[in-house]
Amino acid sequence: MNLNERIDKFAELAIKVGVNIKNGETLLIRADVEAVDFTRRCVKEAYKAGAKHVYVEYSDEVNTRETYLNAPSESFDEYPQWQADKYTAIAKEGGSFLSIVSTNPDLMKGVNPDRIGRFQKISGHYLKEWRSYTLSDKVKWSIVAVPSIAWAKKVHPELDEKNAVKELWNNILDCSRITENPIENWNEHNKMLKKRKDFLNEMNFKELRYKSSKTNLVIGLPENHNWLSGASSDPKGNPFNPNIPTEEIFGMPHKDKVDGVVYSTKPLVYAGSLIDNFWIKFKNGKIVDYDAEIGKENLKNLIETDEGSTRLGEVALVPYNSPISLKNIIFYNTLFDENASCHLAIGAAYSTNIIDGAEISEEDKDSVGMNSSITHVDFMMGDKDLNIIGIKQNDEEFQIFKDGDWAF
Repeated sequence: MNLNERIDKFAELAIKVGVNIKNGETLLIRADVEAVDFTRRCVKEAYKAGAKHVYVEYSDEVNTRETYLNAPSESFDEYPQWQADKYTAIAKEGGSFLSIVSTNPDLMKGVNPDRIGRFQKISGHYLKEWRSYTLSDKVKWSIVAVPSIAWAKKVHPELDEKNAVKELWNNILDCSRITENPIENWNEHNKMLKKRKDFLNEMNFKELRYKSSKTNLVIGLPENHNWLSGASSDPKGNPFNPNIPTEEIFGMPHKDKVDGVVYSTKPLVYAGSLIDNFWIKFKNGKIVDYDAEIGKENLKNLIETDEGSTRLGEVALVPYNSPISLKNIIFYNTLFDENASCHLAIGAAYSTNIIDGAEISEEDKDSVGMNSSITHVDFMMGDKDLNIIGIKQNDEEFQIFKDGDWAF
């Protein structure tokens, strides 16, 4: 296949496996203007799959940067209610959401971090109800990525713009398993991930102990925790893949049972700004100290978003020798970098990571150890020397990861 044919198959995969559009459904696509060509391909595939309505919402990173640089200060404490209402209305009617990301990792370089932090906080507040639908899989949703020129040049600085974009496209398509039969590939991939997560659920660990050359962390797991993998299902039982690509098995840490120090192993791009070479210390689940060589103020803003952003909401297991990791590329994009490395997430937990968790009220989440927040941000901490020991309910030890890879 040539590149154009592979991109067509990628669009088909995003619609049929990512959000799995059915007859009569509504789809909202959110994308940057640089992704207009791929967005149009997805619109075409969505209607072919039977969508009734396909709405497209474009953003423009150049305009976004100008806003952060030049808008009046008070504008970063406001968020349009109509925007939040639109997302929530589509979710309530059973619509699906596809995000097409192509972020420039250096977009917010030179922007006042306070402005970024304030807007992340206010937008998180207004979008909390909508995000409750995705965090509990009450709607189908998926994230895919396509190159922008700035992103491609960041990943492949040795190439000119045209060849950098082409190279990044090929890397994205390889990592997303785009061959002659990508849908069949993903069916097999999801089956393999399911076997791993079923085994972890059978083991019913009460605690995970992480140890590497720098990281020394203990993560307690809540009762009735539920490991999940690549494919999820909506309330009607329709499967979908929230992330393309994905290599992770993910679960829920108990919000009050995380202790120790964790070190990042890959850069984190948060709200258009780079945070790198950072560490975080936890005590009784709460972040009590941290530092970063790059982007400390942005890390501070993330951690101080709300009370829930001082705790963890996700623990994810990804082998070091996975297809994305073996590319040996820093993508500067969490969708890819988190699937090349074990990672944790600051902020809200996925309620589906606890049995019948979607039925737990906001007021009762604390009592079961489920973290609640207006944010959810993954950061990478896995490496080739990472070992993870699972502690069973009878205190028996079982090695889950050895030297960065599955030990079973």
